Amino acid sequence: MTKTTRPFTPDWVSSPGDAIADLLEERDWTQAQLADRLGYTTKHISLLINGKAPINEETALKLERVMGSTAAFWLRYEAQYRAALARKEEENRLNEWTSWLDQLPVKDLMNQGVIPKCRLIAKNKPGLVKKLLQFFGVASPSDWQNYYAGMEGAFRRTREEQSDVGAISTWLRLGEITAEKLDCPKYSKPKFKKAVREIRTLTVLPPEEFEPQMQKLCQKAGVVLVLVPSIKRAHVSGVARWLNPHKALIQLSLSGKTNDRFWFNFFHEAAHILLHEKENIFLDECNSGESLKSEPERQADQWSREFLIPSEYQGELAKLKSETDVIDFAERIGIHPAIVVGRLQHDHLIDPSWMNGLKVSLHFQGIESADDNPNRYVKNRVEMCEV
Repeated sequence: MTKTTRPFTPDWVSSPGDAIADLLEERDWTQAQLADRLGYTTKHISLLINGKAPINEETALKLERVMGSTAAFWLRYEAQYRAALARKEEENRLNEWTSWLDQLPVKDLMNQGVIPKCRLIAKNKPGLVKKLLQFFGVASPSDWQNYYAGMEGAFRRTREEQSDVGAISTWLRLGEITAEKLDCPKYSKPKFKKAVREIRTLTVLPPEEFEPQMQKLCQKAGVVLVLVPSIKRAHVSGVARWLNPHKALIQLSLSGKTNDRFWFNFFHEAAHILLHEKENIFLDECNSGESLKSEPERQADQWSREFLIPSEYQGELAKLKSETDVIDFAERIGIHPAIVVGRLQHDHLIDPSWMNGLKVSLHFQGIESADDNPNRYVKNRVEMCEV
């Protein structure tokens, strides 16, 4: 049986000073004698030997002349030593940061293929910390805290008591990664208004037809549309935010699963882009109560309702008593019947259990990954099925 051998990785680090000390011993020189030959003080020679003073180009050339070998050898030795020290320090820091994992949905990210699957045991945790720092694009958990958790103050949330910053920031980052890969022209409000009007006509189509058209229309107007599966404890249905002054992002989670919710959520987020300030992050949570909503959220809700079913038609809603009535009405105003059913249920014009057969469920298909980059995240496709 062939024995598998592991590469030798010593836990000690040899410095160029060790080589200098060996050469002094071979030649029976004192540090004072070497100092005289190099033109340095004895103190500086001591620092060199103890690895506390770095070898620069001048010192390397002097060592080449006095001790032998080449300047390149001494500089390479110095660089390897400093890199090894940095790795040791990095290992120590990663071990100190493992408690950060408790704030993050690590298992969700494993299941979505963002980080490798492994057991959450002590020896694996430092590696997971490193992968997650790479995923978030930050240097340390404190930098994550400052950037992502610091965004908490900008969240325009509707349910304060159910906000998990680790889960929310993870969901937001998944959207960022996808959006960063997509180029688009500078945001144009007139173009986005036109795009939104065209997207309303797509509500009657199946996802494989409406999704690519939605994304193309948004992108041409400077808005990136990203679909990201929900993360446990995030309780997020969607977000509207600005990645920079010229590029907006609408991110949806398919929370609620049915197409009436999907379309209402999309137009709600579109309203935030059209109506509200760029500095805010409008994070919309699932099933939030009306009394808990901020004024911008109420404005976005109202805009979405009236955009989908214009005010001149709203008086007819109470007269819709059958599925046939709903289908005819929806066809007349150019939207999917499920949207009408959702409105009737929301306004308590029909029981929540009525006419759900007109709704269809949307599901994320499996995540597609193209490489082993821990920052990868390729948008899921969406499929539709009858409820």
